[in-house]
Amino acid sequence: MESLMFDIRHVSHTFEMEEGKEYEALSDISLTVKKGEFMAVIGTNGSGKSTLARHMNALLLPTRGDLLVEGMSVLKEENMWNIRQKVGMVFQNPDNQIVAAVVEEDVAFGPENLGVPPVQIRERVDHALERVGMTAYRKHSPAMLSGGQKQRVAIAGVLAMHPDCIVLDEPTAMLDPAGRKEVMTTVHDLNHQEGMTVILITHFMEEAVTADRIAVIQKGRLVMDGTPREIFRHVSELTDMGLDVPVPADLSYRLGNKGIPVRRDCMTDQELGDALCPLLLKK
Repeated sequence: MESLMFDIRHVSHTFEMEEGKEYEALSDISLTVKKGEFMAVIGTNGSGKSTLARHMNALLLPTRGDLLVEGMSVLKEENMWNIRQKVGMVFQNPDNQIVAAVVEEDVAFGPENLGVPPVQIRERVDHALERVGMTAYRKHSPAMLSGGQKQRVAIAGVLAMHPDCIVLDEPTAMLDPAGRKEVMTTVHDLNHQEGMTVILITHFMEEAVTADRIAVIQKGRLVMDGTPREIFRHVSELTDMGLDVPVPADLSYRLGNKGIPVRRDCMTDQELGDALCPLLLKK
């Protein structure tokens, strides 16, 4: 049996609102994520996907249900330290995570707070900067970096704490296309080369399609869970939820609905081109 990074068991979360009202942000979510897996979580704004992300390293605790991180329940206070070392978080705005005036000092901040010996801190900083391709910028001020570079520094700061999993909450939402590509290349390298478990909260479908699995959250509930090909076959259901689908999936679906004999589950431009070429050659 493959070991689990996360075992989410009937998790619900209710926020206290003004005037004593309550808002259920998550409702009875059950989900497992294997170690080394790359899972994308998608949903419209307010769907609960970021709330779910914050449960994964116990920034929020379930109102009902339980969530196990490598077998450790988030409901047991004695597990908090270990859980937060196992799971690192990267947020949407890198400026909110960068605390030092020099890149290498920022990356060293987390290990210093963990009480890691200075020699080991230096090793961790060197390795983390190398893993995200930012070694050449170690003496730079973060303020002088591009958005994509800042986010890679934020990721390095998490990596220096030696987590088993990294949870990224819309890390490319504030970046231009070049910055998004930088960050996603870094994240995929960590997953493929280092075997790190990755949870990616995103509203960019071209990012979600590159994951091993996709979980779809709607109004606080898990409504779909499967491979990108399985999820993006449901074009009409996803668009009814207010979600986009990758252009190749949308186009192949529309062509199929018009009676054109083309596969309806194209995920990439290459797959769509391969599906259309035989039709063009017939002419």
